[in-house]
Amino acid sequence: MKISSIELASYQVKLKKPFITSVRRVDWLEGLVVKVELADGTFGIGESAPTALVTGDTKGGIVAAIDEAIRPAIVGMDFDCFEEVTTRLSNCILHNTSAKSAVDIALYDIFAKRCSMPLYKLLGGSSNQIETDITISATPLEQTLQDCREAIGEGYTILKVKTGKDKAADAARVAAIRKEVGAGIKILVDANQGYSPKEAVSIINKMQELNADVYLLEQPVNSKDFEGLKYVSENSYVPILADEAVFSLRDAIRLITGRIADMANIKLDKCGGIAQAVKLRDLFGEYGIDCMVGCMLEGAASVGAAAHFAAATRVVTLADLDGPLLCESNPFDGGAAFSGPIIRLGNAPGTGIKGFPKGSLIISY
Repeated sequence: MKISSIELASYQVKLKKPFITSVRRVDWLEGLVVKVELADGTFGIGESAPTALVTGDTKGGIVAAIDEAIRPAIVGMDFDCFEEVTTRLSNCILHNTSAKSAVDIALYDIFAKRCSMPLYKLLGGSSNQIETDITISATPLEQTLQDCREAIGEGYTILKVKTGKDKAADAARVAAIRKEVGAGIKILVDANQGYSPKEAVSIINKMQELNADVYLLEQPVNSKDFEGLKYVSENSYVPILADEAVFSLRDAIRLITGRIADMANIKLDKCGGIAQAVKLRDLFGEYGIDCMVGCMLEGAASVGAAAHFAAATRVVTLADLDGPLLCESNPFDGGAAFSGPIIRLGNAPGTGIKGFPKGSLIISY
């Protein structure tokens, strides 16, 4: 059965609260949604988010990559030659991982539908739910503590605290969070590349002195500074999680062989979709390296697909898949159910997403 068309739509949803990290503030989630259709009418839905500061992909860049490279490369191909399709998708343009991921998710949605099974089962999983953390933005202390109290009240047991915006106050801020939430809550610290290597070690040691009981520290230094990341890993009492430093298999191999970090964050928008994420999963699993499956500020189509992948992946010990939970509403019909910390995947074929989100605008076909 041939791939007959690729359509692209955009939508926006307001966030419940501003999303603030060491590098940006965001008030609206902006999603780009892909619909890939076969000649018999079977279709799949994928999604990506323009996050230029992380992936380098802008809205215009994602649209151009699909229009000028991806659509000409795979429309007309025989979908049943699935590996050839995903390989051509990966190779038809350099980088542009967000555009590739959106199309790849749609292809996997079709594949699972044609197998009459939910995506997590197609990928080898048995559980149809997964627990996510919730992000606590880099806000002043009183607002931070209020956000933590609200999160605990909603049932979250894992808090991902953004730091790096006010380095001098970070250790005391995280210690104050620990005092507020008590001992039964995991605190993940995400600096979003906000520290120098020596600053990271000093701050994490200060957190230890203040009994902050941090579970891990995510991407403390610049993504290109592998030696700095290794320095922090070797001098930190908590595990170090590589995020922006790991996009590709080549990055993963460098992390493993150089013993650069203790864990890695797999994101579909970073690596180019599920096909590439499976390769990363298998490589990290071979070397016994635990992973987080994360997301950018993405909507329910892409985060739902990531949740299906996470539920099918034994090396995934943490999920940071709260994008839809940070939004005032979910414009998608069907798909994973996001309510508090438990993401329920259901048993509909594919990802369960029934089409373009409400209020979306078709921008390419």
